[in-house]
Amino acid sequence: MNITRIIAIAHNGFREVIRDRILYVIGFFALLLLLASRILPSIAVSADKKILLDLGIGAINLLGVIVAIFVGTGLINKEIEKKTVLILVPKPINTAEFIIGKHIGLVAVLTILVAIMTILYLGIMTISGVEYPLGSLLIALVYIVLELSLLTAVAITFGVFTSSILATLLSFGVYIMGHLSRDLLELGKITENESIENLTRTLFLILPDLERLNLKNEAVYNILPPTGELINSLIYALLYIVLLLTISITIFSRRQF
Repeated sequence: MNITRIIAIAHNGFREVIRDRILYVIGFFALLLLLASRILPSIAVSADKKILLDLGIGAINLLGVIVAIFVGTGLINKEIEKKTVLILVPKPINTAEFIIGKHIGLVAVLTILVAIMTILYLGIMTISGVEYPLGSLLIALVYIVLELSLLTAVAITFGVFTSSILATLLSFGVYIMGHLSRDLLELGKITENESIENLTRTLFLILPDLERLNLKNEAVYNILPPTGELINSLIYALLYIVLLLTISITIFSRRQF
């Protein structure tokens, strides 16, 4: 693989996503927080600051997920529909460089998106007089970016072999199930049914455990997991991303155009 070609594809993908007016998400986020900061004090007198803190980081996560999945599932299909993939793939650019470059380009957009929303979030919290644990929130936001990177890999994996609509639905399914996989595992144990236990255990092993990367609630209360657990979650996410991209590359390289 050639790093220069990967960077070129990532840069091109980055510009394409930015041109899709994706940064309007930032305006929506700012408007949401400003409205919440005005409305919440009148309906939740004693808990408005805590709710605003939760709402802000939750909105960053949710908006990032929507962008990662909707844009990620169309990254490859868009190239196929525009026939540009017919020009790119036969060139010196190989399939791995193409997929990895696309992933890096979207992750770069998501990172900037989260960074700008974080600045707005902390700024509005400060103006509203809300006290917040800066260090814990920043760590939680880093893990949000990590989760978005993983979801981008999921979206690309589905996008290389199915339509954008189906890939979007499957990606949202993985997102939801990924946050419920631990509960499903416990549910299987409660049923004491061997077949259901095997099914829930299999789902837990196959689906990404996204709760590992969900530190929002802990961060708001300034209670984060131990450093060792954070490192393990980081490694877990990175390995999962590598696995998904490898699957994407394998499937895409076998497609006939």
